[in-house]
Amino acid sequence: MAHAAPRPTGTSLGSGELSGWAVKLTPALALVYGYWAAAIQRSGGPITAGNVWLGIIATVAFAVVFLAVIRLAPRLPREARALAWGAFAGIAFGYLYSLTGESVLRSAGNAGLFGAAVACAAFYRFYTSED
Repeated sequence: MAHAAPRPTGTSLGSGELSGWAVKLTPALALVYGYWAAAIQRSGGPITAGNVWLGIIATVAFAVVFLAVIRLAPRLPREARALAWGAFAGIAFGYLYSLTGESVLRSAGNAGLFGAAVACAAFYRFYTSED
């Protein structure tokens, strides 16, 4: 007698649907990112309304883009999916780095290197875990 294959309890990362881990992880990551952005921009000075608004806007923007990548990336081929995660990570890192007061060229260069490293790691993971 044939039996059906066991069905996973959660939604897999490759399905394009928002699973429980994505919904729980997004606010935590976004809050850390927003707080970090506000703290970098504050530079140890007093907390101002501008710092608070920067943190709120960075939190919301990070969450929206993170959820968009989670939702859309699985529909892409593995190369484009790795590039999407690399671009997201590079842009997020570059923005935080630019808040430190470094030059635009240095921020873009470091963001490009970080994004390329994330894209390579993501491609390796997608390539080795493909069915």
